[in-house]
Amino acid sequence: MVKLKHSMCRYHDCAVTDVHTRRKSGKKLINKSAKIHMAIQKPETAGFCEAAAAQVAPTDTPPERIDLEALHRKCIYIIDGRDSDTIPVAEMLAKSGFSNIHTHEPDGEDVDTLLRHLRSSLRGIDLLLLDITHDKHKALSLCDRILNQRWLREIPLIIIAPKGRWQEDSIYSAFRAGATDIVFTPLQRLELVPRVISALLLKQERDLRQHHELELENELAERKVIEARLQYLVSHDELTGLCNRQRLEQALEGAVFQARNKRYASALLYIDLDQFKVINDSEGHVMGDRFLMSIANRLRQSVGSGNLLARISSDEYAVLVEDTKPGEALGLAETLRRTIDEYRFTMANGRTYHIGASIGVALIEPSEEITAAEALARAAQACFEAKTHGRNKVHLFSHDDQESHLIRNAVDWVPRIRKAIREGRLCMHFQPVIDVTDGSVHGYEALLRMRDRNGQLISPAQFIPVAERMGLIRDIDMWVVKHAIEVLRSLPPQHDHLVLNVNLSMYAFQDPALFEVVRDELQASGVAAHRITFEITETAATASYSQTRNMISQLRGLGCRFALDDFGSGFCSFNYIKQFPVDYLKIDGSFIRNLVYDPVDQRLVKSMIEVARTLDKKIVAEYVENEETLDMLRRFGVNLAQGHYIGPPGETMRLENDPQEEEDAASSR
Repeated sequence: MVKLKHSMCRYHDCAVTDVHTRRKSGKKLINKSAKIHMAIQKPETAGFCEAAAAQVAPTDTPPERIDLEALHRKCIYIIDGRDSDTIPVAEMLAKSGFSNIHTHEPDGEDVDTLLRHLRSSLRGIDLLLLDITHDKHKALSLCDRILNQRWLREIPLIIIAPKGRWQEDSIYSAFRAGATDIVFTPLQRLELVPRVISALLLKQERDLRQHHELELENELAERKVIEARLQYLVSHDELTGLCNRQRLEQALEGAVFQARNKRYASALLYIDLDQFKVINDSEGHVMGDRFLMSIANRLRQSVGSGNLLARISSDEYAVLVEDTKPGEALGLAETLRRTIDEYRFTMANGRTYHIGASIGVALIEPSEEITAAEALARAAQACFEAKTHGRNKVHLFSHDDQESHLIRNAVDWVPRIRKAIREGRLCMHFQPVIDVTDGSVHGYEALLRMRDRNGQLISPAQFIPVAERMGLIRDIDMWVVKHAIEVLRSLPPQHDHLVLNVNLSMYAFQDPALFEVVRDELQASGVAAHRITFEITETAATASYSQTRNMISQLRGLGCRFALDDFGSGFCSFNYIKQFPVDYLKIDGSFIRNLVYDPVDQRLVKSMIEVARTLDKKIVAEYVENEETLDMLRRFGVNLAQGHYIGPPGETMRLENDPQEEEDAASSR
């Protein structure tokens, strides 16, 4: 005999087995059910249903409380074909508290008719009672058909059969056909009710299992959706749905490979939206995102299906065009530029925005081996070149591009500057500034230098522009301030009258932290603030006039002094000079070099001196190269002067009455 496989539910000790496994066995089930029913007490007790339910509860684990009220409300559907002279099944169940009972009398219907009636009558059936005692074959046929109906397959089915007419083979056939249980007549409530409770509990467990299975399926489906979404985002931009930078780089690798092996050219278009920040800052990021999506949609329409369009950063897009010629690539770039230029983005408030695009084009040609990273860098450099020369332009990359040269130069210089700062290889040279009237040393100008790893000096003209462009200038400015104050602190007391002129970048005076650094360093060192003179060019003074003026006012409040450097070389109006809080005007060296021989320079210098006197400011002349120039400046009324004739820049200050200098002078004699 085939071993009975019980259902995995908490009522399996009550011979509640899965319908699908009962077709393989039946005798053990009958024997176990008989043992349970023999143990049921008489129905006359007050707790008849409770006792019956207790008999079907597991005995090897602490019993859970069965909700009888919920069981009484379960839907029981009876197909009743019994003779009318016996007590109806529905009446027995009603007396035991079951309230949701429905009965159908087949009245000679065939199986198909019964199934159609069953399907159209009710949904949500919890138990079927098949009471067709006079027709065994119809009962078995109905069981088998029910098993093949998906919507009925999980509903327990109890057959009510006449004891004398059913043999052992009929019982096995009933279980094979899908019956959950068989109750023999004559019926007794004591026997029927426990069977009904067992079947309802089985249905409850099946429903719970289905619910868990559905939850698991939903969870798995959601997980697959999430996994698919994540897989999609690996190569696509979440906002626009375009390919992302990673996908572009993969495609670039393919284009480079094709150029090397199949000998055809490709082109990369690098698109940067001009002034997108205005929209983002004015209207907010939500509107900014909407604008980016609308631009992406317009680019999709113009790029064509054969080319790859990607969003590679906030407001930057790229197009990879394979198997193309330079003229075709430039033509497409111009088309895209016009597409963006003609677009008008209208906000909900009626405000309309119009921006352009700078587009850089880099070719990937068989004649030149480059990597995907180099192609992307070239396209970005060409785009930067287009922005530098007026924006809203298309530019084809060339090795002769000035901006490209600056970028390549910066790539070389940045690590060198960082390492020099880190290793303490910045230094100062000092050029004396004298009082023209008596020739005494008024102070020194601190000139920044950098030493390479071999100790050779590097001019600031080589590394300062790179530092300003690449964001390294702040560290240099702060080093200059701290080192200058430390130099003054270290001077002997007899030289505490000396002033040090300090040059900072234009960005330093736009940095709120400068004031705190100067204040804290002066307080910590004890150096008097009037001994520091900051030199600032006309260009720096007017670049961010209000912000720079406020910083100068704060530093002058500490006692620091200011000199307007390169006076006369810029386009600063007299009104700017009048309003600007500086103490010195430093005449640009271009007016001093040929002063002795150029009458025009002489008249201009006289005019500058007159302006300085009118504004109650002292005048400084630089690039004094000979005695004649110094004499003329003295006659014109210049206050201070410096230059190679007076003293070239040196690593140390040449201090008067310096014991070491006197010793050196004596030994030389």
